[in-house]
Amino acid sequence: MSILTVKNLNHGFGDRAIFEDVSFRLLKGEHIGLIGANGEGKSTFMNIITRKLEPDEGEIEWANRVRAGYLDQHTILEKGMTIRDVLKSAFKYLFELEEEYNIICEKLAAVSPEEMEALLEDMGTIQDILTHNDFYIIDTKVEEIARGLGLSDIGLDRDVNDLSGGQRTKVLLAKLLLEKPDILLLDEPTNYLDEVHIEWLKKYLLEYENAFILISHDIPFLNSVVNLIYHMENKKLTRYVGNYDDFVRVYEAKKQQLEAAYKKQQQEIEELEDFIARNKARVATRNMAMSRQKKLEKMEKIELVKEKPKPEFIFKEARASGKLIFETRDLIIGYDSPLSKPLNLRMERGQKIALVGANGLGKTTLLKSILGEIKPIAGEVELGDYLYIGYFEQETKDNNYNTCIEEIWNEFPGFNQFEVRLALAKCGLTTKQIESKIMVLSGGEQAKVRLCKVINKETNLLVLDEPTNHLDVDAKEELKRALRDYKGSILLISHEPEFYSDIATDVWNCENWTTKLF
Repeated sequence: MSILTVKNLNHGFGDRAIFEDVSFRLLKGEHIGLIGANGEGKSTFMNIITRKLEPDEGEIEWANRVRAGYLDQHTILEKGMTIRDVLKSAFKYLFELEEEYNIICEKLAAVSPEEMEALLEDMGTIQDILTHNDFYIIDTKVEEIARGLGLSDIGLDRDVNDLSGGQRTKVLLAKLLLEKPDILLLDEPTNYLDEVHIEWLKKYLLEYENAFILISHDIPFLNSVVNLIYHMENKKLTRYVGNYDDFVRVYEAKKQQLEAAYKKQQQEIEELEDFIARNKARVATRNMAMSRQKKLEKMEKIELVKEKPKPEFIFKEARASGKLIFETRDLIIGYDSPLSKPLNLRMERGQKIALVGANGLGKTTLLKSILGEIKPIAGEVELGDYLYIGYFEQETKDNNYNTCIEEIWNEFPGFNQFEVRLALAKCGLTTKQIESKIMVLSGGEQAKVRLCKVINKETNLLVLDEPTNHLDVDAKEELKRALRDYKGSILLISHEPEFYSDIATDVWNCENWTTKLF
């Protein structure tokens, strides 16, 4: 049964086309990975099928009474609501259905036999939905999902306004899973989840009986949960059966076949053109030349997909720092209340340290306390000599109306326009992206602009807060290579062992000193 049908979709922003004549069909129970480079339109596609965005052309058709649940990390959580309040609000539609069921019951006494048959059928449908979606065991389901995503450890009676970005995402994800929609739409759900809860989500999705569409650049995660891949490239959407590794094998084979066919055709075209040029003027061979000309004109030309620019990250390095990078003495981090026990940490030149642990333990707060951006609750931080620091923040909160060019020029006023464009192009951005305003770029494209600012500054200490969030596969691999080659020191927050394990000389688990685990 088709849950969702998309026909002849066309869409773009300004003169930048995103989709051209895209069609798509989702069947019951399909577990789809939606993949593609940054800026290909994955999140735009999600916004179109959820009707948050109207396409320029095309039809979006949902089956009757199908509910789609979309993990939108920009959802506003109302101050004063507890985590429990938000989670229980997932069942609002079920209470509304129960009310609809009761109204139908009242109508039954005064309708014709034909109307009664239709109403009874509707009642049966509603009853099935209530039962299937755990309406009669709501409190049990809330506790189960909250425990699985670590929300029970935070406290279900905690105000959602006090949560970190990662904890907030967990609440939104838990609410969505409790809604148990007919189709889950997940846009990079692992970005703000720690390793333990990524594993829990993996198991949940493996057992999930309904359909889902998942956008993710986390390849091990994708491989373990999807059975279909839809690849978004060059304004088209192509279907592949299997997981990501299966896709790569078939995609590479098709690419090689196309390149071989292209070379063969180019050789044939060259031979035809050569024959025509040599024979069209001679009376004896003019007819043969005209025949070759017609063959050439009728030939369906093979076109190779234009290669997208691949990023090349080369960090500019400053003079060596002193031996000490930083040392903390009885440092207690936090805002209104402590997030850590007294910390006595020391980092020396050449160390590449990965900070790991569950969300909400204060990893970002620790970075900002070390850098002096947040005043600690107690204790002190001593920074070493000759530090040239490059800081990559996890997110930028405000809408940025600068173009990419303006953003880099503001940071490096000594660059000329060619140098600004070259710096952005080396981060894997196209000309159209470079000339766009930052606020209209995808999360991955915005991350590349922020990386561009760090890369082009002379540094001997990189402080990186979840730098891989939103980055596509090529950018992530190139960043890993660049950080391995970097001669300076690195302090890195990451929830992806396959990323940091090849980089880190030391791993600090924040769970060892937090006050937030019970």
